[in-house]
Amino acid sequence: MPTEQLSERPDPGVTQLEHVVIRFAGDSGDGMQLTGDRFGAQAAAGGNDVATLPNYPAEIRAPAGTVAGVSSYQLHIADHDIRTPGDRPDVLVAMNPAALRANIAELRPGGVLIVDTDAFTVMGLEKAGYEADPLTNGSLDAYHVHAINLTGLAATAVAEFNLKRKDAARTKNMFALGLVSWMFSQPIEDTIAYLQKRFAAKPDVQAANIAALRAGWIYGDTTEAFALSYEVKPAKLPAGTYRHMKGNKAIAYGLVAAAQQAGMPLFLGAYPITPASDILHELSALASFDVRSFQAEDEIAAIGSAIGASFAGMLGVTVTSGPGMALKTEALGLAVIMELPLVVVNVQRGGPSTGLPTKTEQSDLLQALYGRHGEAPLPVIAARSPADGFDAALEAARIALAYRTPVILLSDAYVANGSEPWRVPETAELPTIGIDLATGPNGVDEAGNPIFLPYVRDPITLARPLAIPGTPGLTHRIGGLEKADLTGAVSYDPDNHDLLVRTRQSKIDNIDVPLLEVDDPSGPPGSGADVLVIGWGSTWGPIGEACRQVRRDGMKVAQAHLRHLAPLPANLASVLSEYHTVLVPEMNLGQLAGLLRRECLIDTVGYNQTRGMPFRVAELTSVISRIIQGIDEEPSADAASKPVGDVSARLNIHLGSKLGTAGEAGR
Repeated sequence: MPTEQLSERPDPGVTQLEHVVIRFAGDSGDGMQLTGDRFGAQAAAGGNDVATLPNYPAEIRAPAGTVAGVSSYQLHIADHDIRTPGDRPDVLVAMNPAALRANIAELRPGGVLIVDTDAFTVMGLEKAGYEADPLTNGSLDAYHVHAINLTGLAATAVAEFNLKRKDAARTKNMFALGLVSWMFSQPIEDTIAYLQKRFAAKPDVQAANIAALRAGWIYGDTTEAFALSYEVKPAKLPAGTYRHMKGNKAIAYGLVAAAQQAGMPLFLGAYPITPASDILHELSALASFDVRSFQAEDEIAAIGSAIGASFAGMLGVTVTSGPGMALKTEALGLAVIMELPLVVVNVQRGGPSTGLPTKTEQSDLLQALYGRHGEAPLPVIAARSPADGFDAALEAARIALAYRTPVILLSDAYVANGSEPWRVPETAELPTIGIDLATGPNGVDEAGNPIFLPYVRDPITLARPLAIPGTPGLTHRIGGLEKADLTGAVSYDPDNHDLLVRTRQSKIDNIDVPLLEVDDPSGPPGSGADVLVIGWGSTWGPIGEACRQVRRDGMKVAQAHLRHLAPLPANLASVLSEYHTVLVPEMNLGQLAGLLRRECLIDTVGYNQTRGMPFRVAELTSVISRIIQGIDEEPSADAASKPVGDVSARLNIHLGSKLGTAGEAGR
């Protein structure tokens, strides 16, 4: 961050920052996910804009004290609109040697490093792969180091509660949270209320965690090592009521809102799978909103039950990740040929096979578009951020119900596990969606008698009527065999099959989706920037921040983002044709880029990675800048990843004079 962006308040002990990136890291049993989530919730409650990035091992309990077992939680808090959790932390809290080793290369030079010294034993250092103690060998001189026995201080703070030594040590995460909360002027009342509720049945554990949290705050306020605290003022967000929202929860809430708006029960058939399981957890707790959740024995049973629920007049939903999508494929084809509304949520993760269960990727796009046998078209949309999961789920349900079709909603681990402030919408703001179920005959037979024709179509949407099973006079055939037009009887007629294949495709092609909008302050397409950066899904945040930085550097760049991937916006080809260069960053090997070439006959420039982590803003900024400047040389990953701003130096501009040599006051 430029130096002039930092200013002191009248109180010389509090320094104002526009934004800061903080990372908590420790063993996978140290409660780092809870610690980071609570700090983010506090910041959001205080009015900051917040973006988060949880990162944890796939193993339920990875080897303690090893680099493989490190769990981390990164937060970006700001006094303005932000879209990413930040590239590199300005503050790193490392709870053991392994956490330090796994994360120290990410900490910005001059950043603040808070280390729990309790685990820096000979054995602890060896397990982390250290040959010498980094706290004493000078390797951390580039940072402002606070070496503190967080575990010991926490244990002392909770001694009165007579906890076992192991249980007392577990409160160190709350001590660290209290300390960092003081450091950034964050009130802890919300977290105290959270702990009171979470541990209501365990009063000693509740009291100990609250005591450790307060002790951490008091330590920061009284120790000479922390002479300064910082403040990030509230962001100027649109007026409204906000909640700190994770992506999976936002999708769950969006599905419930859709069912309520449609006046239908919501049925979820799901099999647990990382990183989609939290949607099942959330919906299973919302039975009072007419939600029926069913944990099936496998992925096939899960989607089968959801299809049955749709046929019975409910909003059928199933959620999964890439491996589960592969197992659901045949049943998806059944939903396509029966033309039933169904929402299928795919929270993407690194693959193939079980791949990287807790890491993010965008590699299921082509599977969503084409991963079925036969001509089985269906709509595909993608959520762009955690809070956007709510709107994306509403849109998926709207299309499914209006057009009588299964819809695939793509999310990914970054969206699912990340969080940001979400403005709670008013009921009047929600779209009116729903379905008019058939209640009587809609045709006549050859003798003129009234009959029900299940494949008579709406002239605009081409949607067929749906009748609740058991409705008198509306009996009709269902199943996976090809249907005769209008009657739905089994048909092997070649011309009939060709007609229905084309009809089902036309129904998807003609779905009403918004036109593509372009963000370009320099002018409309064709008169402003020469370079357009287009993405889909969770790349929205990094692309948007990179474009902002490029514009601050005095260059012109346009940005567009696709929510609807099938069908594509009607004006897509005409928009893309207005730009000299179309850059497509993706967390795969070029799936959207290939789709654009095929559908729009536009050559594109791909920038791809599959590291299991979201793009860094600095990386994309470098790539976009080089393209605009006409530099042909492909930037290396190392060069592209170098930071373009350094808030750490400003964060500690006063700490250096107070502390002298890094870490002196902490030892």
